[in-house]
Amino acid sequence: MAVASGIADPAALRRHAEATNGRAGSRRLHSLALLAAPAESPMETRLRWLLIQSGLPHPEVQIDLRDAKERFVGRADLYYRSARLVLEFDGGNHRERLVEDDRRQNLLINAGFRLLRFTAADIHHRAGVVVAQVRSALSDPIRHV
Repeated sequence: MAVASGIADPAALRRHAEATNGRAGSRRLHSLALLAAPAESPMETRLRWLLIQSGLPHPEVQIDLRDAKERFVGRADLYYRSARLVLEFDGGNHRERLVEDDRRQNLLINAGFRLLRFTAADIHHRAGVVVAQVRSALSDPIRHV
């Protein structure tokens, strides 16, 4: 919230966390700095935190994606650039946006991106499966379309 409202700057938080390394509260500050990237929903942040806490690399957040001709094809909730892996959180309004989401998914896949979709139920009740699927996708070589 503080980042989204402009009160806190993620880069400044990271710099301060590095400068206070080893001091009381520095672990919390490091955690806060990790979570300060501008996710569009609390569940996207939970998904990202689950992945980080499970030892996976930090995904990029809210990244615009383009095809080979530099046309915009979508925005990733979370993105692993080296694996061209897009992670999407499908929130409660997903049913109303299903057609739009399906069209965007087709554009992403045709542009050579890989895509995994997760829901709140996945994050809360199948966290191990979520982590295993992401870990597996990250370990697979990129398949070119």
